[in-house]
Amino acid sequence: MRLARMIQAVDAHACGEPGRVIVGGVLDVPGRTLLDKMRHLRDHADGLRQLMLREPRGYPASNCNLILPPAHPEAAAGYVIMEHTEYPGMSGTNTICVATVLLETGMVPMQEPETQLTLDTPGGLVRVTATCRNGKCERVSFRNVPSFVFHRDRPVEVEGLGTITVDAAYGGMIYALVDARPLGFEIVPSEARDLVAMGERIKAAAAVQVPVVHPENAEIHTINQTLFAGPLADRPGGGKTARNAVVVSPGRLDRSPCGTGTCARLAVLHAKGLIRTGETLDHVSIIDSHFLGKVEEVATVGGGPAVVNSISGRAWLTGISQYGVDPDDPYPRGYTLPDTWFA
Repeated sequence: MRLARMIQAVDAHACGEPGRVIVGGVLDVPGRTLLDKMRHLRDHADGLRQLMLREPRGYPASNCNLILPPAHPEAAAGYVIMEHTEYPGMSGTNTICVATVLLETGMVPMQEPETQLTLDTPGGLVRVTATCRNGKCERVSFRNVPSFVFHRDRPVEVEGLGTITVDAAYGGMIYALVDARPLGFEIVPSEARDLVAMGERIKAAAAVQVPVVHPENAEIHTINQTLFAGPLADRPGGGKTARNAVVVSPGRLDRSPCGTGTCARLAVLHAKGLIRTGETLDHVSIIDSHFLGKVEEVATVGGGPAVVNSISGRAWLTGISQYGVDPDDPYPRGYTLPDTWFA
Protein backbone atom coordinates (compact mmCIF):
# COMPACT_ATOMS: atom_id res chain seq x y z
CA MET A 1 0.00 0.00 0.00
CA ARG A 2 1.28 3.48 -0.93
CA LEU A 3 -0.10 6.38 1.05
CA ALA A 4 0.58 10.06 0.63
CA ARG A 5 -0.61 10.64 4.21
CA MET A 6 -1.96 8.63 7.13
CA ILE A 7 -4.57 9.80 9.64
CA GLN A 8 -5.40 7.89 12.85
CA ALA A 9 -8.85 8.40 14.33
CA VAL A 10 -11.09 7.05 17.06
CA ASP A 11 -14.76 6.91 16.12
CA ALA A 12 -17.46 7.51 18.73
CA HIS A 13 -21.05 8.63 19.02
CA ALA A 14 -22.70 10.90 21.58
CA CYS A 15 -26.28 9.77 22.13
CA GLY A 16 -26.42 8.63 18.51
CA GLU A 17 -24.55 11.49 16.79
CA PRO A 18 -21.26 10.27 15.25
CA GLY A 19 -18.07 12.10 16.19
CA ARG A 20 -14.76 11.06 14.61
CA VAL A 21 -11.73 12.18 16.64
CA ILE A 22 -8.37 12.54 14.87
CA VAL A 23 -5.66 11.50 17.32
CA GLY A 24 -2.67 11.06 14.98
CA GLY A 25 -1.23 12.15 11.66
CA VAL A 26 -1.43 15.91 12.28
CA LEU A 27 1.27 17.24 14.60
CA ASP A 28 -0.04 20.80 14.88
CA VAL A 29 -1.58 23.65 12.90
CA PRO A 30 -0.20 27.22 12.64
CA GLY A 31 -1.81 29.73 14.96
CA ARG A 32 -1.38 31.31 18.38
CA THR A 33 -4.85 30.31 19.63
CA LEU A 34 -7.29 27.52 18.77
CA LEU A 35 -9.37 30.13 16.95
CA ASP A 36 -6.29 31.02 14.85
CA LYS A 37 -5.74 27.33 14.14
CA MET A 38 -9.36 26.90 13.09
CA ARG A 39 -9.04 29.86 10.73
CA HIS A 40 -5.87 28.39 9.23
CA LEU A 41 -7.60 25.07 8.57
CA ARG A 42 -10.62 26.82 7.08
CA ASP A 43 -8.65 29.20 4.85
CA HIS A 44 -5.53 27.21 3.94
CA ALA A 45 -5.93 23.51 4.76
CA ASP A 46 -9.59 22.62 4.24
CA GLY A 47 -8.57 19.45 2.44
CA LEU A 48 -8.32 17.61 5.77
CA ARG A 49 -11.97 18.29 6.59
CA GLN A 50 -13.08 17.25 3.12
CA LEU A 51 -10.91 14.13 3.21
CA MET A 52 -12.38 12.93 6.51
CA LEU A 53 -16.04 13.88 6.06
CA ARG A 54 -16.88 13.40 2.39
CA GLU A 55 -17.24 10.10 0.60
CA PRO A 56 -15.57 7.64 0.24
CA ARG A 57 -14.09 8.01 3.77
CA GLY A 58 -16.94 9.96 5.34
CA TYR A 59 -20.72 10.00 5.13
CA PRO A 60 -23.53 12.55 5.53
CA ALA A 61 -24.07 12.10 9.28
CA SER A 62 -20.39 12.29 10.26
CA ASN A 63 -18.56 14.97 12.23
CA CYS A 64 -14.83 15.25 12.85
CA ASN A 65 -12.60 16.70 15.56
CA LEU A 66 -8.87 17.36 15.32
CA ILE A 67 -6.98 16.98 18.61
CA LEU A 68 -4.22 19.59 18.90
CA PRO A 69 -1.88 20.83 21.63
CA PRO A 70 -3.72 23.36 23.80
CA ALA A 71 -2.86 27.03 23.41
CA HIS A 72 -4.08 27.88 26.92
CA PRO A 73 -2.03 26.74 29.95
CA GLU A 74 -5.14 25.61 31.86
CA ALA A 75 -6.25 23.18 29.14
CA ALA A 76 -5.36 19.48 28.93
CA ALA A 77 -5.92 19.37 25.15
CA GLY A 78 -7.27 21.45 22.30
CA TYR A 79 -9.57 20.50 19.46
CA VAL A 80 -11.03 21.99 16.28
CA ILE A 81 -14.52 20.87 15.21
CA MET A 82 -15.09 20.15 11.54
CA GLU A 83 -18.53 19.65 10.03
CA HIS A 84 -19.75 19.30 6.45
CA THR A 85 -20.33 22.98 5.75
CA GLU A 86 -18.41 24.82 8.48
CA TYR A 87 -16.03 24.91 11.42
CA PRO A 88 -18.24 25.53 14.48
CA GLY A 89 -16.67 27.27 17.43
CA MET A 90 -18.49 24.92 19.78
CA SER A 91 -20.49 21.68 19.63
CA GLY A 92 -21.96 19.75 22.54
CA THR A 93 -21.95 16.29 20.96
CA ASN A 94 -18.43 16.73 19.64
CA THR A 95 -17.24 17.92 23.06
CA ILE A 96 -18.72 14.82 24.69
CA CYS A 97 -17.06 12.59 22.06
CA VAL A 98 -13.69 14.32 22.43
CA ALA A 99 -13.68 14.13 26.23
CA THR A 100 -14.65 10.45 26.16
CA VAL A 101 -11.97 9.56 23.59
CA LEU A 102 -9.25 11.47 25.46
CA LEU A 103 -10.07 9.70 28.73
CA GLU A 104 -10.90 6.19 27.53
CA THR A 105 -7.78 5.97 25.34
CA GLY A 106 -5.52 7.30 28.10
CA MET A 107 -4.47 10.44 26.22
CA VAL A 108 -5.57 12.33 29.33
CA PRO A 109 -5.37 10.52 32.69
CA MET A 110 -8.71 9.34 34.03
CA GLN A 111 -9.58 9.80 37.69
CA GLU A 112 -12.41 7.82 39.25
CA PRO A 113 -15.12 8.48 40.27
CA GLU A 114 -14.81 11.92 38.64
CA THR A 115 -12.36 13.57 36.25
CA GLN A 116 -12.20 17.34 35.87
CA LEU A 117 -10.56 18.62 32.72
CA THR A 118 -10.43 21.80 30.70
CA LEU A 119 -10.47 21.74 26.89
CA ASP A 120 -9.29 24.51 24.58
CA THR A 121 -11.63 25.25 21.66
CA PRO A 122 -11.97 28.00 19.02
CA GLY A 123 -14.91 29.26 21.10
CA GLY A 124 -12.89 29.42 24.33
CA LEU A 125 -12.19 27.16 27.29
CA VAL A 126 -14.70 24.40 28.10
CA ARG A 127 -14.80 22.99 31.64
CA VAL A 128 -15.71 19.31 31.61
CA THR A 129 -16.70 16.93 34.41
CA ALA A 130 -16.66 13.24 33.53
CA THR A 131 -18.20 10.61 35.79
CA CYS A 132 -15.96 7.56 35.41
CA ARG A 133 -16.03 3.95 36.56
CA ASN A 134 -13.97 0.91 35.58
CA GLY A 135 -12.16 2.85 32.87
CA LYS A 136 -15.37 4.13 31.24
CA CYS A 137 -16.93 7.58 31.01
CA GLU A 138 -20.47 7.05 32.21
CA ARG A 139 -21.48 10.70 31.80
CA VAL A 140 -19.86 13.87 30.51
CA SER A 141 -21.06 17.29 31.62
CA PHE A 142 -19.82 20.73 30.63
CA ARG A 143 -20.73 24.38 30.99
CA ASN A 144 -21.33 25.98 27.62
CA VAL A 145 -20.63 29.49 26.44
CA PRO A 146 -23.38 32.00 27.37
CA SER A 147 -26.58 31.55 25.37
CA PHE A 148 -29.07 34.28 24.53
CA VAL A 149 -32.05 35.24 22.39
CA PHE A 150 -31.74 37.52 19.37
CA HIS A 151 -35.45 37.70 18.50
CA ARG A 152 -38.71 36.26 19.83
CA ASP A 153 -41.81 35.43 17.79
CA ARG A 154 -40.59 36.88 14.51
CA PRO A 155 -42.76 36.26 11.40
CA VAL A 156 -40.92 34.64 8.50
CA GLU A 157 -42.30 34.04 5.02
CA VAL A 158 -41.38 30.56 3.77
CA GLU A 159 -42.22 29.46 0.25
CA GLY A 160 -44.91 26.78 0.36
CA LEU A 161 -45.65 27.38 4.05
CA GLY A 162 -46.71 30.99 4.22
CA THR A 163 -45.97 32.94 7.38
CA ILE A 164 -44.48 31.02 10.32
CA THR A 165 -43.24 32.22 13.70
CA VAL A 166 -39.55 31.89 14.56
CA ASP A 167 -37.38 32.51 17.61
CA ALA A 168 -33.70 33.23 16.89
CA ALA A 169 -31.20 32.27 19.58
CA TYR A 170 -27.51 31.51 20.12
CA GLY A 171 -26.28 28.45 22.00
CA GLY A 172 -22.84 28.10 20.44
CA MET A 173 -24.41 28.19 16.98
CA ILE A 174 -27.30 30.36 15.77
CA TYR A 175 -30.72 28.71 15.56
CA ALA A 176 -34.13 29.40 14.12
CA LEU A 177 -36.49 27.66 16.56
CA VAL A 178 -39.99 26.73 15.40
CA ASP A 179 -42.83 24.82 17.05
CA ALA A 180 -43.09 21.37 15.47
CA ARG A 181 -46.77 20.51 15.97
CA PRO A 182 -48.34 23.43 14.09
CA LEU A 183 -46.21 22.33 11.13
CA GLY A 184 -47.55 18.78 11.40
CA PHE A 185 -44.60 17.07 13.10
CA GLU A 186 -44.44 14.83 16.18
CA ILE A 187 -40.65 14.38 15.77
CA VAL A 188 -40.59 10.65 15.09
CA PRO A 189 -38.19 8.74 12.78
CA SER A 190 -40.65 8.39 9.90
CA GLU A 191 -40.70 12.20 9.58
CA ALA A 192 -36.93 12.60 9.27
CA ARG A 193 -36.75 13.36 5.54
CA ASP A 194 -39.66 15.80 5.66
CA LEU A 195 -38.17 17.57 8.68
CA VAL A 196 -34.92 18.05 6.77
CA ALA A 197 -36.63 19.37 3.64
CA MET A 198 -38.76 21.85 5.57
CA GLY A 199 -35.96 22.78 7.97
CA GLU A 200 -33.59 23.76 5.17
CA ARG A 201 -36.28 25.97 3.62
CA ILE A 202 -37.00 27.63 6.97
CA LYS A 203 -33.30 28.22 7.62
CA ALA A 204 -32.75 29.78 4.21
CA ALA A 205 -35.72 32.13 4.64
CA ALA A 206 -34.91 33.05 8.24
CA ALA A 207 -31.26 33.72 7.43
CA VAL A 208 -32.37 36.47 5.03
CA GLN A 209 -35.40 37.84 6.89
CA VAL A 210 -33.98 37.72 10.43
CA PRO A 211 -30.40 39.01 10.22
CA VAL A 212 -28.36 38.41 13.38
CA VAL A 213 -24.81 39.18 14.52
CA HIS A 214 -23.25 38.14 17.82
CA PRO A 215 -22.86 41.38 19.83
CA GLU A 216 -19.34 40.51 21.00
CA ASN A 217 -17.96 38.65 17.99
CA ALA A 218 -18.92 39.86 14.51
CA GLU A 219 -17.50 36.67 12.97
CA ILE A 220 -20.50 34.83 14.44
CA HIS A 221 -23.51 35.79 12.37
CA THR A 222 -26.46 34.47 10.35
CA ILE A 223 -28.90 31.72 11.31
CA ASN A 224 -27.28 28.40 10.37
CA GLN A 225 -29.52 25.74 11.96
CA THR A 226 -33.22 25.01 12.32
CA LEU A 227 -34.57 23.46 15.54
CA PHE A 228 -38.04 21.91 15.56
CA ALA A 229 -39.31 22.15 19.14
CA GLY A 230 -41.79 19.64 20.51
CA PRO A 231 -44.27 20.55 23.26
CA LEU A 232 -42.82 21.30 26.70
CA ALA A 233 -44.10 19.14 29.55
CA ASP A 234 -43.44 18.68 33.25
CA ARG A 235 -40.98 15.88 33.99
CA PRO A 236 -41.78 13.33 36.70
CA GLY A 237 -39.57 14.18 39.65
CA GLY A 238 -39.09 17.81 38.59
CA GLY A 239 -37.92 19.84 35.66
CA LYS A 240 -39.18 19.84 32.09
CA THR A 241 -39.00 17.52 29.11
CA ALA A 242 -39.51 17.96 25.37
CA ARG A 243 -38.58 16.41 22.05
CA ASN A 244 -36.57 18.25 19.43
CA ALA A 245 -34.97 17.81 16.02
CA VAL A 246 -32.10 19.90 14.67
CA VAL A 247 -31.49 20.10 10.93
CA VAL A 248 -27.80 20.16 10.04
CA SER A 249 -26.70 21.34 6.60
CA PRO A 250 -26.37 20.18 3.88
CA GLY A 251 -29.49 18.25 4.85
CA ARG A 252 -29.72 15.73 7.68
CA LEU A 253 -30.96 15.50 11.25
CA ASP A 254 -28.73 15.58 14.28
CA ARG A 255 -29.13 12.12 15.75
CA SER A 256 -28.60 13.42 19.29
CA PRO A 257 -30.66 16.03 21.18
CA CYS A 258 -27.92 18.54 20.11
CA GLY A 259 -25.94 20.34 22.78
CA THR A 260 -25.82 23.85 21.30
CA GLY A 261 -29.44 23.48 20.18
CA THR A 262 -30.47 22.53 23.70
CA CYS A 263 -28.65 25.62 25.00
CA ALA A 264 -30.39 27.86 22.46
CA ARG A 265 -33.75 26.41 23.47
CA LEU A 266 -32.97 26.91 27.16
CA ALA A 267 -32.24 30.57 26.43
CA VAL A 268 -35.62 30.96 24.71
CA LEU A 269 -37.52 29.07 27.43
CA HIS A 270 -35.84 31.14 30.16
CA ALA A 271 -36.57 34.42 28.34
CA LYS A 272 -40.25 33.42 28.04
CA GLY A 273 -40.49 32.42 31.70
CA LEU A 274 -41.08 28.75 30.88
CA ILE A 275 -38.05 27.41 32.73
CA ARG A 276 -36.34 28.70 35.85
CA THR A 277 -32.68 29.10 36.75
CA GLY A 278 -31.53 25.79 38.24
CA GLU A 279 -34.28 23.82 36.48
CA THR A 280 -33.40 20.84 34.26
CA LEU A 281 -34.63 20.17 30.71
CA ASP A 282 -34.61 16.55 29.57
CA HIS A 283 -34.20 17.10 25.82
CA VAL A 284 -35.10 14.05 23.72
CA SER A 285 -33.90 13.36 20.17
CA ILE A 286 -35.73 11.80 17.25
CA ILE A 287 -34.13 8.42 18.16
CA ASP A 288 -35.16 8.81 21.84
CA SER A 289 -31.70 9.61 23.22
CA HIS A 290 -31.44 12.16 26.03
CA PHE A 291 -29.36 15.20 27.01
CA LEU A 292 -29.92 16.93 30.32
CA GLY A 293 -29.64 20.71 30.07
CA LYS A 294 -29.77 23.11 32.99
CA VAL A 295 -29.80 26.89 33.31
CA GLU A 296 -26.96 27.32 35.78
CA GLU A 297 -26.97 31.11 36.09
CA VAL A 298 -27.97 34.31 34.38
CA ALA A 299 -25.39 36.44 32.59
CA THR A 300 -25.07 39.28 30.09
CA VAL A 301 -23.69 39.31 26.56
CA GLY A 302 -23.19 42.61 24.81
CA GLY A 303 -25.20 44.29 27.55
CA GLY A 304 -28.21 42.03 26.99
CA PRO A 305 -29.62 39.15 29.05
CA ALA A 306 -28.10 35.67 28.64
CA VAL A 307 -27.90 32.37 30.50
CA VAL A 308 -25.04 29.97 31.20
CA ASN A 309 -26.16 26.38 30.68
CA SER A 310 -24.71 22.99 31.46
CA ILE A 311 -25.18 19.98 29.18
CA SER A 312 -24.87 16.36 30.25
CA GLY A 313 -24.77 13.26 28.05
CA ARG A 314 -22.74 10.18 27.18
CA ALA A 315 -20.57 8.89 24.33
CA TRP A 316 -19.50 5.41 23.30
CA LEU A 317 -16.40 4.45 21.29
CA THR A 318 -17.25 2.56 18.11
CA GLY A 319 -13.91 1.95 16.38
CA ILE A 320 -10.28 2.82 15.82
CA SER A 321 -9.26 3.45 12.22
CA GLN A 322 -6.44 4.60 9.96
CA TYR A 323 -7.35 6.64 6.91
CA GLY A 324 -5.07 7.30 3.97
CA VAL A 325 -4.80 8.77 0.51
CA ASP A 326 -3.11 6.87 -2.27
CA PRO A 327 -1.01 9.19 -4.47
CA ASP A 328 -3.06 8.07 -7.49
CA ASP A 329 -6.48 8.47 -5.81
CA PRO A 330 -8.54 10.78 -8.07
CA TYR A 331 -10.68 11.90 -5.09
CA PRO A 332 -8.21 13.06 -2.39
CA ARG A 333 -10.78 15.58 -1.11
CA GLY A 334 -13.73 13.23 -1.50
CA TYR A 335 -17.05 14.03 -3.14
CA THR A 336 -20.77 14.37 -2.45
CA LEU A 337 -23.84 13.34 -4.46
CA PRO A 338 -27.39 14.65 -3.89
CA ASP A 339 -28.85 11.13 -3.73
CA THR A 340 -27.64 10.88 -0.12
CA TRP A 341 -26.34 14.39 0.67
CA PHE A 342 -29.69 16.09 -0.04
CA ALA A 343 -28.22 19.26 -1.53
